[in-house]
Amino acid sequence: MRRPLVGALTTLLLAGTAVTGAGTASATAAPQDQGPGGARVVEVEGQDGAGGKGRTKAVDFAGTVALSNCSGSLVRMPSSSDGDPALVMTNGHCLETGMPGAGEVITDQPSSRTFSLLNSTAGKAATLRATKVVYATMTDTDITLYQLDTTYARIKQQYGISALALSGDHPVAGTAIKVVSGFWKRIYTCNADGFVYRLREADWTWKDSLRYTSACNTIGGTSGSPVLDATTGKVVAINNTGNENGERCTMNNPCEVDENGTVTVRQGINYAQETYGITKCFAPGNKLDLDLPDCVLPQP
Repeated sequence: MRRPLVGALTTLLLAGTAVTGAGTASATAAPQDQGPGGARVVEVEGQDGAGGKGRTKAVDFAGTVALSNCSGSLVRMPSSSDGDPALVMTNGHCLETGMPGAGEVITDQPSSRTFSLLNSTAGKAATLRATKVVYATMTDTDITLYQLDTTYARIKQQYGISALALSGDHPVAGTAIKVVSGFWKRIYTCNADGFVYRLREADWTWKDSLRYTSACNTIGGTSGSPVLDATTGKVVAINNTGNENGERCTMNNPCEVDENGTVTVRQGINYAQETYGITKCFAPGNKLDLDLPDCVLPQP
């Protein structure tokens, strides 16, 4: 998985430590593909994901968050209202109490974790604070959702930042995507290459994972980054892992398993967990309801 980083970014910079994952990058790498200050999604003329000229959209950092060791985002469901308690999304393996075990599901756990909310140019707009972990697991998916002590309306009024919208639809192969890391203040640009029936890493197995094309060479600290559809600006997945060393199904070296049990290893390729299914498990008022008819998230 895209390992959480221990310690502050400044410590890494002072030490001159290069942080490597799938592909190469360093702690001092400049942000890439940043959008202009202003609106979150701005249409520009450029190259489409297939290499041809087309209409693409530049995505910026507004609504993303930086954690102490991971990335994340301020998100809202299709059913969310402005007056609802706001939600922050990151990976299950970024949970402050440690990675959930295989089969473990955490709900309604008190938390006072803080998050640095970023503006469009990756500057810190505010510090947000959680009141609880609404849901966390590394089974079938890799997700933690925190409830905050404030509402979407208050965040918008005080800081001018809107939450990112979770798409309620399954992503589509070939779609141009952006992986936005609040920790590194870096945006990765690639395409959704396809989907993996089962993605296995050490003790954990994830279902219907999204595989990136090779240009999204995410590194440690990008865990929990929202994956945005570059056309709609909506969140379609959450960045979580990549095969670093070419090993088979080991920690930091996930393998793909198809319906027939055939295992494929793709060294240097990275993955995300789809998020549309999360939207099926929230009732109005941002209330988690795992008994909703279309909800397939694991239950405690």
